[in-house]
Amino acid sequence: MKKILLFLVLIVAIIGCIFAFNIKSRAESTAKNQDTVLIQVPKGSSPTKVFQILKDNGIWDDELAFKVVCRKVKPSLKAGWFEIPPNKTLPEVLAVIESGKNAVKKVTIPEGRASWEIPAYLTKAFPSLDSNRWNALIQDPQFAKSLGVDSPTLEGYLLPDTYPFPMDANEETIIKQMVAANLKLRDEFQANAAGSMWETLGNWHKVLTLASVVEEETGIPEERPLIAGVFHNRLRIGMPLGADPTVRFIFRNLTGPIYKSQLNSDNPYNTRKFKGLMPGPISNPGRKAIDAALHPSKTDALYFVAKDDGSMTHFFSSTLADHNKYKDVAAKNRGERN
Repeated sequence: MKKILLFLVLIVAIIGCIFAFNIKSRAESTAKNQDTVLIQVPKGSSPTKVFQILKDNGIWDDELAFKVVCRKVKPSLKAGWFEIPPNKTLPEVLAVIESGKNAVKKVTIPEGRASWEIPAYLTKAFPSLDSNRWNALIQDPQFAKSLGVDSPTLEGYLLPDTYPFPMDANEETIIKQMVAANLKLRDEFQANAAGSMWETLGNWHKVLTLASVVEEETGIPEERPLIAGVFHNRLRIGMPLGADPTVRFIFRNLTGPIYKSQLNSDNPYNTRKFKGLMPGPISNPGRKAIDAALHPSKTDALYFVAKDDGSMTHFFSSTLADHNKYKDVAAKNRGERN
């Protein structure tokens, strides 16, 4: 009888070992997905729910192996969006969900875009984004105030950058993330304000306002401090900034000719007509344009005009006579190019 019991125990042990080895082997086999798969784990999901999500997305369908592994490792599964790479074992798949490192959509917002232009860069990643709601939020002073911005609009406060936006981001969350990045940059510049034009400009809103014009006037990074120097000189002597991009902003006329009626507009953003800074930014400037506004080149130049020779650079001059000469050169360059 003892021999029979011993034999049965041995058989059970062998079967147990085989079962355990089989489960271990099944758990360590790779998942079924051949490409990276995006999944969403809702809040409060149980392991059973997570298994169903993995099964529905063609990642893992061995429920027994899943249960055994979960009992062994006791993963703390997080909610969110996760990218499951191919060729992962079940413990590795669970580790991705346990990490809580959510998948994101990366979107690059270029420098110098007006707020109403930005949705065009977002809609590929977020097809349901509503540009009307976007614009309404940008123009909502109460929303701006809730984000720590003392301005009637958020124009200028959407820092250009490459952002990792949440998978389920909407108009409000995207704006919040971009404004937070802008205010973080403000704190960085303010902490290093010594020797800059911070006190001269007075506050971050005016810094962004001037930087937005600098951004629009040149796409050549090396020229930005010099352009900023010209504008600081004009502000100091009470001369209008005379920046055509401010007129374009009024009429959303971003390309093509500017008409005489537009140049005569009584809109306070018309720096061809009124002295001083505009009420606010005309676009969303990047770090380099902001840095130029705060650290302009020392120059006696009061004028600049595009060379129109294909270089995208400008002629700079300190007298109107020289400026007019350079305008003639630019016109000649245009004629030769056409």
